[in-house]
Formats: sequence, C-alpha cells, structure tokens
Amino acid sequence: MTSLESARELLREFPVADGHNDLPWALREQVRYDLDARDVAADQSAHLHTDIPRLRQGGVGAQYWSVYVRTDSPDPVAATLEQIDCVRQLLARHPGDLRPALTAADMEAARGEGRIASLMGAEGGHSIANSLGTLRGLYGLGVRYLTLTHNDNVDWADSATDEPRAGGLTAFGREVVREMNRVGMLVDLSHVAATTMRDALDTSTAPVVFSHSSARAVCDHPRNIPDDVLERLPVNGGVAMVTFVPKFVLQAAVDWTAAADENMRAHGFHHLDTTAEAMKVHRAFEERRPRPVATVATVADHLDHMREVAGIDHLGIGGDYDGTAFTPDGLDDVSGYPNLLAELLERGWSKADLAKLTWKNAVRVLGAAEDVARGLQATRSPSNATIESLDG
Repeated sequence: MTSLESARELLREFPVADGHNDLPWALREQVRYDLDARDVAADQSAHLHTDIPRLRQGGVGAQYWSVYVRTDSPDPVAATLEQIDCVRQLLARHPGDLRPALTAADMEAARGEGRIASLMGAEGGHSIANSLGTLRGLYGLGVRYLTLTHNDNVDWADSATDEPRAGGLTAFGREVVREMNRVGMLVDLSHVAATTMRDALDTSTAPVVFSHSSARAVCDHPRNIPDDVLERLPVNGGVAMVTFVPKFVLQAAVDWTAAADENMRAHGFHHLDTTAEAMKVHRAFEERRPRPVATVATVADHLDHMREVAGIDHLGIGGDYDGTAFTPDGLDDVSGYPNLLAELLERGWSKADLAKLTWKNAVRVLGAAEDVARGLQATRSPSNATIESLDG
C-alpha cells in the first residue's frame, strides 16, 4: 500500500477536523449568498477551494466555517449575523452531507453518521462590538470560537499585523477571555500579537486554539506562533492548527507577498480582495514577478517543528481555504489533505500521531472547553462588564 493509500485509509476512520474555512465569505463576496449560483453540491473548482465533492475526496469530517467580516465593516455585528445565516442556509440545503455541530459529542455523532460536522468560528473581536452580551449572543447562535483580533487591533487586544497599542490584552480583553471560558467558547489566538497570546494564556482557564497558524521559528511572519508560546500548550491543553497559506509558511513568499500587497494598494484594492478585478491585478503582478511556490513539504516542515516543541497532542489542521488567493502545490483545495498525511507518513509519523492531528485533538479541545464552562457556570454569573468600566 502506498503512503497516499494509507493516508486515505486513515482518513476514513479519523477524518480531518479543519479549524478554518472562509467559504461563507467567498459566497458573500462572489454571489451575495446566492447559493444556486455557487451550489457546493457540485464541482465549484472554477470559483472556490471548497465544495462537498472535494470535501469528501479530501477526507474532511468536521469543518469550522469562519463567519469572518472585515474590520472596516460599518456594522460588523449585522454582517456577522449574515455570515451565520449563510452557514445555516448551507446546512439546510445539504443535510445529507453537512451536520450542524455545537459540541464535541456532535462531532463524534457526525463522524458516526458519515456526515461533515459543521461548526462556526467568528474571526475578529470587532464582531462583538465591545459587548459581552453580543459575545453570548453569538455563542447562542452556534459560534464556538472567537479569534480575538483579525489583521487590525481591537479596542481591547493587539493584532499581530497592526501597531501595538494595548500591549496585549487590556482589562476588558481579559474579561472577554474569562467570559468565553464561562460560556464554553474557544479562545482563538490566530491573528493576535505574541503579547496577546501570552496574556490570553495567562488568563484562560480553558484550552485555547490557534485555528490557522504555523510556526514562527520556521517562517518569520508575525501571524505565526513563537516557540515560547508553543511550549505553553501542553500545560494549557490547547491546540495549534497549522495553516497552508504560502505567505505564512514560506519565507520567500512572505517577502513576495509584501510586494504584492503594496501593488494591490497602489491599484486601489484591499490586499485581501479576491474579486475578479482584484485577481487580475494579482495575476499581472505575478507575471512580472513569479511568486515563490510552497509545497506539501513546506507545511510538513512546520508540523515537524511544532510537534517537537508542543508535542503531538497539541497539533491540528486549519487550511484557511477560500480565505487565501494562493495555496501550496499539492494542497490546492480541500481535496488535498491526503497528500499532507502521505508526506508525514513518509517522514515517520505514526498512524496514531496522524489520528490525533486530524481528528482527536480538535474534538478533545472543544470537549475540554465545555467541561471548564460547566464548572464556571456553577460558580459565576454572566459578566455585564463594559469596556468603559474596565478600561476607562
């Protein structure tokens, strides 16, 4: 049996629980949620990284659908609600393939049924508009993690890709983390500054996640996780989910992306814009200056390092499909996960290791957050603190 065949066999028992997929945002941007125009029951490879046939081909058994909205959205809470509604529409349209999931038990039930457990994660603290009541509201609607920032700072937390302002978390930011622990929402530290990571780990009594981040020691990008933070995951119990985005995993791509982003801004586009017009600008730049190409081996290098530093019990996968313009060779879309597992098998990873990477760790960390929440709810009432009262 080849390594690829072995990888596919393993995925039939322990499928991928992926931490981050931006399909809802792509559907918003491309067709304004016209799900007939982008019917994911059929091959959408001309437009998307994600559809149900390729999820099946890739061995995906659980997916956190990101309900991301841009930090400059005029009404981020309403936009986040629209994103949640998009996920709900997808689940209603495809009940044979997608199963709503709120808990670790739901994830296991979906696996038993052969359906894809569908969870939601909100990407960026701007989605709660400095309101703990809104945070609880999102949890009530099914959101199971909140990434504390996106690319820009929020009033109470520093982002990895903005100028430091809070020095990590403010007092209100720490209260956000505590309230997330109390309700059972995972604290997601992708996108945040290293100072914010450390403050969150100091504050959280539940395991944290990095829904889509890689190792800073392998690729020096501020979006990645420093080793001192990875070293804290065994005590915290958290999980770091490696991402595939070339500009976060390949150093040459980091440098190329900085130039490409500047080119986008010079043409009047946001650097994250993936509309047809923006992509024309991207492609023209790439013709002039070919982009460095990441591969399956590039991602495996990160996982090798992260396993050495954090341990196999603290690793997962968060591809960031449909949230990036470019993907590594061999990981072109959601059908590519078996290629990564085959590479890891060839590097000596055991099937037990891979089962933890793909499925077990992601299920465990959500279940652990639920356990912490049950304990806290027995002793602590909902927090009604405001940013004004705590940060002044």
